Amino acid sequence: MSIRVNGVSKSFGTFKALDNVSLDVPQGTLLALLGPSGSGKTTLLRIIAGLEWPDGGRIEEDGEDITDRHARQREVGFVFQHYALFRHMSVFENVAFGMRVRKEPAEKIKSRVDELLHLVRLDGLGGRKPSQLSGGQRQRVALARALAIRPRILLLDEPFGALDAKVRVELRQWLRRLHDEIGMTTVFVTHDQEEAFELADEVVVMNHGRVEQRGKPDEVFDKPATPFVMDFLGNVNVFHGRVENGRAFWHGVPIAYPDYPHAQPRPARVYLRPHELDIARAAPAGAAPAIESEKSLPATVLRQTRTGPITRITCQPLEGGGELNVDLPTAAARELAFLPGERVTITPRSVRVFLPDPEYVI
Repeated sequence: MSIRVNGVSKSFGTFKALDNVSLDVPQGTLLALLGPSGSGKTTLLRIIAGLEWPDGGRIEEDGEDITDRHARQREVGFVFQHYALFRHMSVFENVAFGMRVRKEPAEKIKSRVDELLHLVRLDGLGGRKPSQLSGGQRQRVALARALAIRPRILLLDEPFGALDAKVRVELRQWLRRLHDEIGMTTVFVTHDQEEAFELADEVVVMNHGRVEQRGKPDEVFDKPATPFVMDFLGNVNVFHGRVENGRAFWHGVPIAYPDYPHAQPRPARVYLRPHELDIARAAPAGAAPAIESEKSLPATVLRQTRTGPITRITCQPLEGGGELNVDLPTAAARELAFLPGERVTITPRSVRVFLPDPEYVI
């Protein structure tokens, strides 16, 4: 089952939720729609499901136009963030609900529900009410209910958003294993990049109703196509700089930038991820300069903040400007033992430079 979204637009009053979005979802793919609130990802998911109607464009299923079909005719399973289970029904009856609506035989319903409760690791809990389950168990019931009607496409809207961090991690791993078992075409919405990168075969980053970038998780993270993608995918240090003669300049530090060989200077924005920076003590006064000093930025340590296995060292470049964060493994930071006010040098291992003209984006 392949899905094609072709030039879909959708507005709510004056708000444009989707702006001419096109997207292919190949058979068996686990695709993540990733973006901030208001980016259009949930609206797109609901249009694929048949729960919303586009103002323009069309939805195709294996080459067939299904834009005007109601959700009941699309053979999709939909899992909501907040479970949407029937509180007065048992787990068994929640899972069986869709099959009962379709008036399937009782024997077939029991066989299918038992099969699904085993699949989602809830054997023996069919007689319980949703209130007697944990949040993770309730979300698995919601998934089993979506699968009961044997949908051709599975759609999930922030499926783990209401769960605590530990349960989210466990369910992500479980869902990935489940997907590999059943091989169903799956699209899920999330604003959590860690969730998208861990689960998905491909990631689509959305912003203001448009697709900013699509690709495999490593490709999207390592080669962000736009400043928005770079900034959205985790904490970054952003600085204003310039490019000229095949180099970009960040606080006067030269960086190779062969995409702009021209002599005419142009403004640019330089993006540096905290974990892609090296930090070292500055050479004592009068000592011979380090070989890499031309590529390093002198700075002063302001503070250190530990967050479990990572310690963030916040520095102030000597030339002024915004603060600069460097992330180190906590063991390495403890060994270096920098003190506030200590002089250091910071050397980037990887830099992304973006120009105002998208033609010159790297």
